[in-house]
This record gives sequence, structure tokens and C-alpha cells, in this order.
Amino acid sequence: MTPFHASPRTRRLLPIAALTLASALALPGCEITDGPADTAPGPVSANSALGAADGLTVKGRAPKTGYERSAFGSAWLDTDRNGCGTRDDILAEQLDDVSRDSDGCKVLSGVLDPDPYTGGRVAFVRGRSKVDIDHLVALSDAWQKGAQKWSDSKRRAFANDPLNLVAADSSANRRKGDGDTATWLPPNKEYRCTYVAGQVAVKKKYGLWVTAAEKDAMTTVLKSCPDRKLPSGGNPTEAGSR
Repeated sequence: MTPFHASPRTRRLLPIAALTLASALALPGCEITDGPADTAPGPVSANSALGAADGLTVKGRAPKTGYERSAFGSAWLDTDRNGCGTRDDILAEQLDDVSRDSDGCKVLSGVLDPDPYTGGRVAFVRGRSKVDIDHLVALSDAWQKGAQKWSDSKRRAFANDPLNLVAADSSANRRKGDGDTATWLPPNKEYRCTYVAGQVAVKKKYGLWVTAAEKDAMTTVLKSCPDRKLPSGGNPTEAGSR
């Protein structure tokens, strides 16, 4: 290769070019970078639903053998001892325009607006209701992921824990069945982070495991809302028989 020899004129211009470049760098807003800015995500908070999902135990689904609804106690017990069954407690809390029977407990009518699963408006009229009280983590799903080993009092607590209960459109709830996050998500996409965060909270509180596919699905949803806090509260994890 022929060596490069700068001409006298070129040698005179080099210091000027260097000075011009230095002046440009000194101007406000002008900088030269080595590459794209670092966009790596920060650490996931242990208090977030995403962080909690990462800590759930992963195992295969156990057989459904022996599962019956009655294994979780009679439906809608008064586990918080307030004189009203759990179903009426949740209806009264989550519906608008609620009217009650003279007993002060039985919810006769109300409106679910919006329904979390569909985003629509659903009227509730006792006896011909289109509103279900759904277990975020279905009882059958829980049975296959640890609950079959629980005491009766823990299963009763689980079935009546407000942390695990949501008023929802009955048609959407029945399409869900006993599905987990890997097999069913609410059609209302705006509710999905809340829905999955609730499932994670329930599974962590009660020590239930998840399948690998379920954990992947949870993580996929929660990555779209990485700062979503893990829900808390609800009832104790042991309940009486009332």
C-alpha cells in the first residue's frame, strides 16, 4: 500500500479542522456517543406482582382425582362472622346501586359496571342473575396444585377469601371454567394485569404451585405492567365451619 503523505496545504488545514470539531462539541446539545443508550430494564421489585410471580414454585399439575366442590366446605360460608354469607358480601362490595332484603344481608339487585372480564355493563337481579362470583384461582385448579393436601379449614378459607373473589359476567366466567393463566385470560385486556396479579397474590398467600406454562403466561402479562404491586389482604388462611 502506498503511504499517505499530506500536502503542505493539508497540513495547514488539519489544526483548523480539529479546532472546528472541538468548538462544535462545546455547543449546548451537541455530543458524540459511542452507541445507543443503555435501555436494560432495572431490577424487578420483590413487592411487585412480577417479582412475586418469579418466586412461585413450578411443578407439574397433579391429578384431579378426588376433587369435589364440597371439599372446600359448603358454598359461601360466613367465614368473617359478620352475619352474611360470602357471596352477598362480595356482591354488596363490588356492585353499584345495591338493594338488600330486609335481613340486611341478601342482595336483591345491583349493577356491575364495568364488568371486569368483558368491560361491559351487567345487571344483577336475584334469581335470574347474570353475575357470578368467580374464584380467581379456581377451586379445581387449586386442588391440582397443592390444595388436596390441605386441612379442611384451609380449604374453607380459600373458597371464601375476598382476595380470591371477583364479581364477573356469568358467561365469561363459565368460559373460563377452571382454567389458569396459561389457558384463559379475560377478554377485557385492560383488566389482565389486575387479574393476573390477583392470581399471583392468591397462589403466594396459600402456597400453591404453578405449571411452567402458567408461570410463563403470568410473566408475559405482568411484564407489560412491571410496577404493578402485589395485592394483599383478605381473610386468614384458616376458617371455621360456619
